[in-house]
Amino acid sequence: MYHNKKVAVIVAAAGKGTRIGGPVPKQYLKIGGEPVLLKTLRAFDGLEAVDSIFIVTNDEWMEHCSRLVKENGLQKVVAIVKGGAERQDSVYNALQELNRMQPGTAYVLIHDGARPFVSEDVIMNVIQATFEKGAAVACVAMKNSVRQMDGEESCSVDRSRYVSVQTPQGFKKSILIDAYDRALQLGYYGTDDASLVEWAGHPVGIVDGDYQNIKITTKEDLPMENRVGTGFDVHQLAENRALILGGVKIPHAKGLAGHSDADVLTHALMDALLGAAALGDIGRHFPDTEEQYRGISSLVLLEKVCELLDEHFYRIGNVDVTVIAQKPKISPYIEEMRENLSRVMGLEKSRINIKGTTTEKLGFTGREEGIAAEAVCSIYR
Repeated sequence: MYHNKKVAVIVAAAGKGTRIGGPVPKQYLKIGGEPVLLKTLRAFDGLEAVDSIFIVTNDEWMEHCSRLVKENGLQKVVAIVKGGAERQDSVYNALQELNRMQPGTAYVLIHDGARPFVSEDVIMNVIQATFEKGAAVACVAMKNSVRQMDGEESCSVDRSRYVSVQTPQGFKKSILIDAYDRALQLGYYGTDDASLVEWAGHPVGIVDGDYQNIKITTKEDLPMENRVGTGFDVHQLAENRALILGGVKIPHAKGLAGHSDADVLTHALMDALLGAAALGDIGRHFPDTEEQYRGISSLVLLEKVCELLDEHFYRIGNVDVTVIAQKPKISPYIEEMRENLSRVMGLEKSRINIKGTTTEKLGFTGREEGIAAEAVCSIYR
């Protein structure tokens, strides 16, 4: 409640995020371990002034969205609505559902699902201005110089006369419904909700937004995140097997047993990379029960791991691998190993370190029963 008037929030999360790419729509990408949409919803769910939240999302993501709400105990989400062909259609669907379920709602805020860093101050300022003026939008001053294009020609304009529009945008419900109904009748599409309300003849107030209240649109908008991962692997030495380490075939009386080429060095590295990105381990992605991975080069699997990291917008900072073996000595082959890893990962050799050590004839490696490897890596996005 705000001044004894009910306030509802429509969170527009039906976009497919084609500009950012990735395995899921941008609103479901994780930042700091939480989906973008969840961070957005939390910003409103905990406010006393907000009475209800309506989420509009893609048809194929409605079930996922419902689980997200239930598993995280969001109390004020009352409906998840199927989106339309355009953002305006999606918001209209949510507005119709809101009006049906809660006809007594006085004010409506509309917020982008991909704006997870909106502050309580900005939300409350928009609510207050909406209460006073009937319609209000959060905006920030332009930081960069602005030029107006006219074909191939351009001219500078006074940037002090322009602002950059954000969300939330707040409206008296009757004003918003009037604008949407008229636009539907005439087939008019605005650039955002405020432009639609303005087109319908209603003035829109402006309140101070926040430069931190960015919309996640491209991968460059994702906040910098640094992670570290570790990996460990062991393979038994066996007769009639080639010894492959870092993609290099090393002359030795025995090789490593395994479903793939049993490259223990590369396996430890893959587990470190997957662990840093919280993407499981190599057993999950390349199970030894699948025939397609029998005898496969671990460098091929490493390439797949790097592709997976890329899909989640991670880049590799550096890797450090230690091979633990009594025999053979790996120092003559380290440079070739580094070259192999550099090529597959697309990483400078200067960021790849490989070293060998023994256990002074102690344990299974000291008895030459097997070889172990440890890896540490850093990734970032």
